[in-house]
Amino acid sequence: MIDLTTLADLTPGICSVTLRSSGIGDVVRISSEAGLAGIEWGTDVHVSDAASAAHAKEATEAAGLTVLSLGSYYRCGAFGDFGRALDLATDLGAPRIRVWAGELGSAAADQDHWDAVVKDTQRIADLAAERGIAIAFEYHGNTLTDSPATTLELLRRVGHSNVGTYWQPAVGLSDQQAIESLHEVLPHVVGVHCFSWGPEAERFPLRNRKLLWQSVSDILRGNGKDMDIMLEFVEDDLPGNVINDAEFLHTITLGED
Repeated sequence: MIDLTTLADLTPGICSVTLRSSGIGDVVRISSEAGLAGIEWGTDVHVSDAASAAHAKEATEAAGLTVLSLGSYYRCGAFGDFGRALDLATDLGAPRIRVWAGELGSAAADQDHWDAVVKDTQRIADLAAERGIAIAFEYHGNTLTDSPATTLELLRRVGHSNVGTYWQPAVGLSDQQAIESLHEVLPHVVGVHCFSWGPEAERFPLRNRKLLWQSVSDILRGNGKDMDIMLEFVEDDLPGNVINDAEFLHTITLGED
């Protein structure tokens, strides 16, 4: 018998990049209508300065939603101005900043690139910790987190308690391969990006990969660590499809489907 008292809570949310062509107010409205609980605000369009960060924070909270994180496009290893991302996250009230593990895939990265990504991540993790903000790597191709093994190696080398990783199913993996990759990095996962893509990055309704996402949800709930699971991209980028995918996301986060 499953001990329900030990199951983790999964917070259904959305990445604002999913609604890139919508304004802040519409992102919040659509998310609320879809019954989602929180938003990861991206710096690509929606949150670019102090005013937009404050607007997003106020609108999110007014709708009874939670700011889940700041989706930045900071590339670790560049030793760039991370202060901007920190200021935006602070203004937004985000508990976490998503960053990218360099700009090369692990197969193309030499030791110098690895060293730069590690040192820069340690630097920004210290800066973020001073403000009570966590760091999470985007789990993505063409970066050092393009496989479970390299993600684990990077986290080991960074060796910072303030750094974790997101997870998402890599494009082209079978359901079983994706699930295996999640199991490998699970101890370090602090959030999940949720979508249904085909092998050529075709976008489908989330329910098209029902068995995958049921399994992922069961794994996360059974892991005992509360987790954000955020919609990222929907079929044809249509707001109506956010609502459709959110319905399925709700059922799996509650273990009902």
